[in-house]
Amino acid sequence: MSEFRCTRRAALVALFAVSVHFAGSGRAHAETPPAVDSPAPTPWESLKPEEQKMLARHAERWNSLPAEQQQRLLRGSQRWLAMTPEQRQRAQARFERWRNLTPEQRDRARESYHRYKNLPPEQQAQVRENLHRLKKLTPEQRQRLRERWQNATPEERQRMLERRRQRMQRQAHPPGS
Repeated sequence: MSEFRCTRRAALVALFAVSVHFAGSGRAHAETPPAVDSPAPTPWESLKPEEQKMLARHAERWNSLPAEQQQRLLRGSQRWLAMTPEQRQRAQARFERWRNLTPEQRDRARESYHRYKNLPPEQQAQVRENLHRLKKLTPEQRQRLRERWQNATPEERQRMLERRRQRMQRQAHPPGS
């Protein structure tokens, strides 16, 4: 699997894991005062049986959780319940891959995700397009590309990136257009 694909996947998994962590820990709202128009608390008894089952680990303290945290947990459980079995399986696999990352890999994934989110929309689209093109390569082609990059000197890498930028510009602005 390519480093870029791993990083993107890890970033998505990081987002999921961080949201799950904050939803369960209450740390996300520990420092922030309640909003003026904060939602009303949702009593445990008003939850649907399938929501109660999903949120059972919070049952004893549910009514004492901040309303915002209750809403986040409810939204997460509703998203989960709306997923197909295949989507749930993929989500569980992503979470498992996230859990198996080292702390350094998680940090790199978070940094990559934040760099991506801070890109202008056009550059985000370009990253997505590059990822799509990378996925079209065979595993052997991806491995050759990975080895070529890893064996390149910093100067060679810069030349490779520059050639890529020039190709992209030619594609975006073909002669005579």
